[in-house]
Amino acid sequence: MAAPAANLRINGERLWDSLMEMAQIGPGIAGGNNRQTLTDDDAKGRALFAEWCKAAGMAMGVDTMGTMFATRAGTDADALPVYMGSHLDTQPTGGKYDGVLGVLGALEVVRSMNDAGIKTKHPIVVTNWTNEEGTRFAPAMLASGVFAGMHSQDYAYSRKDAEGKSFGDELARIGWVGDEVVGARKMHAMIELHIEQGPILEAEGRDVGVVTHGQGLWWLQITLTGKDAHTGSTPMAMRVNAGLGMARITERVHQIAMSHQPGAVGAVGHANVYPNSRNVIPGKAVFTVDIRTPDQGKLDAMKAEVTRAAHAVAAELGLGIEIEDVGHFDPVTFDAGLVSVVREAAERLGYSHMDIISGAGHDACWINRVAPTVMIMCPCVDGLSHNEAEEISPEWAAAGTDVMFHTVLDVAGVVA
Repeated sequence: MAAPAANLRINGERLWDSLMEMAQIGPGIAGGNNRQTLTDDDAKGRALFAEWCKAAGMAMGVDTMGTMFATRAGTDADALPVYMGSHLDTQPTGGKYDGVLGVLGALEVVRSMNDAGIKTKHPIVVTNWTNEEGTRFAPAMLASGVFAGMHSQDYAYSRKDAEGKSFGDELARIGWVGDEVVGARKMHAMIELHIEQGPILEAEGRDVGVVTHGQGLWWLQITLTGKDAHTGSTPMAMRVNAGLGMARITERVHQIAMSHQPGAVGAVGHANVYPNSRNVIPGKAVFTVDIRTPDQGKLDAMKAEVTRAAHAVAAELGLGIEIEDVGHFDPVTFDAGLVSVVREAAERLGYSHMDIISGAGHDACWINRVAPTVMIMCPCVDGLSHNEAEEISPEWAAAGTDVMFHTVLDVAGVVA
């Protein structure tokens, strides 16, 4: 079948208006969003998205992890659907586009198909995956992980936030426990549009990133146990300082990542000390090490080295130590055929583009295990993300969504 005409574009103004309207739900304190998963604001965002999907003529399904699937019928009832989507939940100090562009861009593709009277052989499904961010309930990409068989639903439901509230209880509280069995849906393909969350596309002056691979990742939660003591009256040689242990391990994580260049990164992001008082030596520290690389050998080596270094620091300082794996996925290679379709769509539309590796984890990384999957990336200003100052332009948003539009039409099959 011939490719769709290059003059076929989405309604960029309508897409931008939708992004701005969604951003009014769960506003942050500095221009971004705080719409964490399974909060009241998450429920409000879901309700608005469901309303828009209904207005676009789609039928909504929800699975028992709360993931939303809005379906536009195809002409062949036996054809597997083509999925698009990402997530609507945000970081506590998140931006207006991380994840949201992928969901509302997918909705805009369907709206534009409706405007043009386009029919496809394969059904189209727009998806909002639950708890992609993993900030409130670790690990990240939780619902897509259950969908892909990486986690059990019982494990997911048991995850607790900082206040001890469980994922399962909070999902029920906001009223979004669906009746579909997680993972029962079958996919012809999945396409995820996302902001880059890095500086490469903007620096290179490219409109679109064609994502060929995704980095592998380990999140290691380390708990160090020492002894609470007065900072003024406890001699230095008699301290068992969990905060000092955390500091030394943080430095070692940086050194290990630097020793595996190029293409490896590592840092401590989430960290707490207890009792967190200005005049008490921390008797406990809990923090998460985040290491990533697209090279499986490097990823395995970095995890082993971080684990050895953490135990060595704990032994040196007389600290108790526990290390828990709270997030992991191996490096990802996206479907070569879909990558070619994305690249050809960008060429046909006249958008500048380049191949890119995703530095962040995304739902597509898990879904890639059960269906052909690809990602499309949009530049973001200064590469800033997971920050309320996160910004993109309407033109960038439209370009990435145009490429997704044409990719979906190619994959789903336009019916004359």
